[in-house]
Amino acid sequence: MSTEIERKFRVTGTAWRTVDGQRICQGYLNRDKHRTVRVRLAGVQAFLTIKGVTTGATRAEFEYAIPVADAEALLALCDGPLIDKVRHRVEHGGLLWEVDEFLGDNAGLVVAEVELASEDQPVTLPPWVTEEVTTDSRYFNSSLATHPFNRWDPSKDR
Repeated sequence: MSTEIERKFRVTGTAWRTVDGQRICQGYLNRDKHRTVRVRLAGVQAFLTIKGVTTGATRAEFEYAIPVADAEALLALCDGPLIDKVRHRVEHGGLLWEVDEFLGDNAGLVVAEVELASEDQPVTLPPWVTEEVTTDSRYFNSSLATHPFNRWDPSKDR
């Protein structure tokens, strides 16, 4: 079984913007509390990903490359709106950080993720990250598809 251990943080400023990003479009074929099934177009590549329940910063993850034409057809079958974002890969503290700059209904939201070998792996935080949102389900991409950032109540959700 493949396991993903990932921590997620809100991002401030633009100091992280040191490299060009890659446009990503993704949608969900299944989003329930036990699993998500996602299809993603990232440049000239496409993937089908199944993720299990998140416990702490860990969850089962299975990802498979699929033909771009299949991904385009699957995106049309997705449940709910699609997620549109630009992903920037930034090295900091010996780790690769993926900074997602959301577009469309999630414009204004920027989130950084870092994958780890274990949940207790030490992480040197970049100066451009703010609060940790690893366990806050509002920041899951599957949640942002149905409850986008531009609909959050600033007095409660931010």
